Amino acid sequence: MPAGEKHIQRIVPSGLPELIFYFEHRPKTVGNKKSIPENTCISGQQKGFYDLEVSGKLSLFSILFQPHGASLFFDIPVNELFAQNVPLKFIVKSEAPELESKLSAAETFLEKVSVAEKFLLKRLAKNYKHHEFSRINSCLSEINRTKGLVSPERLSALTCLSRKQFERNFSAFVGTSPRQFLKTVRFQNALHTKFNQKSVSLTQLACDCGYYDQSHMINDFKSLSGFTPGEYFACCEPYSDYFE
Repeated sequence: MPAGEKHIQRIVPSGLPELIFYFEHRPKTVGNKKSIPENTCISGQQKGFYDLEVSGKLSLFSILFQPHGASLFFDIPVNELFAQNVPLKFIVKSEAPELESKLSAAETFLEKVSVAEKFLLKRLAKNYKHHEFSRINSCLSEINRTKGLVSPERLSALTCLSRKQFERNFSAFVGTSPRQFLKTVRFQNALHTKFNQKSVSLTQLACDCGYYDQSHMINDFKSLSGFTPGEYFACCEPYSDYFE
């Protein structure tokens, strides 16, 4: 970016945890909602939006995990990452410096991918949790199939757990409550639908995406993006990270 110029990027909940490596200037968060304290951070599930101020030269490498994927690579309940950007060195103290060094030295994108793959495969061998992971995996398959139009009660029944046990396990693996995650998935489905059906009306969009009415969709959009649906589609590309 040319010297002196700045760009504001709105970040909205995607439902996907992310491991981010910044190699040049690190963007700043606008306001006090969230910060990026280090060049290598894990971003957990988000409850709402925040803005990044990008200036100078931005160079980054990012890895998106499936909603429950980060739980297999980092030996912590991932709800500890909720609504935060946590430095990687706080989670894998001995491995983070070497990983950062190798990624910085890698000259091509494919080399960076290879470095990241080796790191993650090593972590996967240490942290695989088959039984409980399979329960949550089945639960997420149902969420994806229904585009978020399923109740927490139905999901707890699918996992053969009590409601409280299910919510505790879901939060530990996915990083947020079932209800909050379903809200994010419905929002992402609305973006995905609008992207593929440019002319769909907001009333029809609310109906197609399972909102009770247009007011329900407006409230969710404002909570997750800071905009009404009309405002969002006027200034932002309706692209869904989750469903693409």
